[in-house]
Amino acid sequence: MRRREPEDRRVQLLQAALAALAETGIEQFTMAEVARRAKVSPALIVHYFGDRDTLIEATFRQLVERVTTRPMDALSTGGDPEDRLRAFVLAHLNPGELSSEASRAWLSFWGLALYNPALARLQRVHQERMISNLKHELRALVVADAVTRIAETIAALIDGFWLRAALAGAWKPDVQIPVDWIFAVIERDLADSRLPEAGAKPVAVSFDTINPATGEVLATIRIDGQAEIDNAVARAVEAQKHWARVPGVERGRILFRAAQLLVARNEELARLETCDTGKPIQETIAVDVLSGADCIEYYAGLARTIAGEHIDLGDAAFGYTRREPLGVVGGIGAWNYPLQIACWKSAPALACGNAMIFKPAELTPLTAIELEKVYREAGLPDGLFQVVQGKGDTGRLLSRHPGIAKMSLTGEVGTGKKVMIDAAGTLKHVTLELGGKSALIVFEDADIDEAVSGALLANFYSAGEVCTNGTRVFVHASVRDDFLARLKHRTEAMVLGDPLNPATQMGALISREHMDKVLGYIASGQQQGARLLTGGKRATHLAGNFVEPTIFVDCQDDMAIVREEIFGPVMTVLDFTNEDEVIARANATDFGLAAGIFTRDLARAHRTIARLDAGTCWINTYNITPIELPFGGNKQSGLGRENGLAAIEHYTQLKSVYVAMEPIDAPY
Repeated sequence: MRRREPEDRRVQLLQAALAALAETGIEQFTMAEVARRAKVSPALIVHYFGDRDTLIEATFRQLVERVTTRPMDALSTGGDPEDRLRAFVLAHLNPGELSSEASRAWLSFWGLALYNPALARLQRVHQERMISNLKHELRALVVADAVTRIAETIAALIDGFWLRAALAGAWKPDVQIPVDWIFAVIERDLADSRLPEAGAKPVAVSFDTINPATGEVLATIRIDGQAEIDNAVARAVEAQKHWARVPGVERGRILFRAAQLLVARNEELARLETCDTGKPIQETIAVDVLSGADCIEYYAGLARTIAGEHIDLGDAAFGYTRREPLGVVGGIGAWNYPLQIACWKSAPALACGNAMIFKPAELTPLTAIELEKVYREAGLPDGLFQVVQGKGDTGRLLSRHPGIAKMSLTGEVGTGKKVMIDAAGTLKHVTLELGGKSALIVFEDADIDEAVSGALLANFYSAGEVCTNGTRVFVHASVRDDFLARLKHRTEAMVLGDPLNPATQMGALISREHMDKVLGYIASGQQQGARLLTGGKRATHLAGNFVEPTIFVDCQDDMAIVREEIFGPVMTVLDFTNEDEVIARANATDFGLAAGIFTRDLARAHRTIARLDAGTCWINTYNITPIELPFGGNKQSGLGRENGLAAIEHYTQLKSVYVAMEPIDAPY
């Protein structure tokens, strides 16, 4: 008993020191205050610990041991690795240890560790031990590339809860520690990276890209994982440092050469795009490649104009702003306009001095590879534009990567929400161009032939696989019959066939799965009472994923074919009689990407456009997107804008500089 007394006394003193630290903080912490709390003489404190720094270090050691005892016990309880992992995390978040005293002292120690080498070593050892234990359990659960990332994520979440406990004065007894949230994050990461079960199909390391019109395998593409993404980011970081210092005029010259090379290779690249997407060659040779070149040429010209502004603050000072690049940015493309989208994202990014890592959609991976070659041939330094390949997991590696400052996605609403969630972890900038269910309104005074042309472009161009498509066609009741007669005649005259035949006007849908989805919507429309005016079937005389251009009439606003994005050659026609009514119905959707109207009344045209809740609108035409105009949507159709001068704002950040011109008038 006597031999234990000094150790008991030492523990008593450390408990008093812990209480003092929790209440007063590091700055007010003294050995005299510890002696007062322990009801001993200050000399005894000196006897045991020597000086203040040693006492602080000993107190930290005791707290670390106390905090880690339960988690270490949890790892020895048996069970499978996932159970042990859960028990380990729960033990770290034990309400008894997340007391006000412990959490506040913990916060004090962590702050002081920034300046005290001894405490920094203790903190580092504690962190390394926690991560090492997490890795040990994770190695039995997830693929090797994901072990370190998930372990560090869990450790950061645990530390974050301790910080929150300190700032909130500990978790109250009647408040549940939000472990459900932390485990939702852990389970998501485990699900994304879990090892295959015994006998399960191995994790894919490559995928095939298929010609949608023939079923032919065009290429086998290797999937990029964590290591490849990390390497790409590291290369991009180094390249961007130098690129940011290159004058805008020189950046513009390189981009201009890239635009010229795209134009020179138009026919070759259009053919490749047709084979990969199923779109007719008459579209890809006229739009897909050349619109990408147009975009690059536009930002080549803007590169030398990117600048801040001067602000006159009187005789005493002036200010100015600098518009600077973000750094390394990530882009994720969609499968409907693969090359164009890659250009829309990369051109402004590069013009502004950034590097871009771009992942094309796995269904259409080929032309982005060629764009990377074009940029290099034009003189773009290595690492500034890199293409990585894969499916959703590869895209997620980009949106979560701490070395990437911004994500730009073109895709589905659900994918956009996931990118936002992942990007929030590192507060990335985000630009999202998502889906739509856009309205096209034909007023009674419209030129009917022009309106029919607009409706055809708004529904059947690219086999309806266009996000802005005006698939809800509202036609004034007084011209409905005339409109439908002309629409049916011209639709049934369309040429559906081999996409490489220059006479083909509509090609194949992107995949068998997507074709089945479109056919499912057609069946749903018929079941819900809409009437087929024309089409409605798979084109069985063709070998690939072909669906006839389809028009539904007698539609109601609550039908699935009217409310939901189909992304195929399916038009719904609805009647209206009143301007206010049709605007309200057009706006009654979660989407807000695009809208169009046909009318000869100039006042009505501008009045209606002003009331439509959509980011991209047309009057007496549809689906024309010149690069000079910003492009994007409202509501769940996206965030931010692409193209035009607006894109410069999304790929740069502003720095404000105040310049004093007179001596400081200090009152001290």
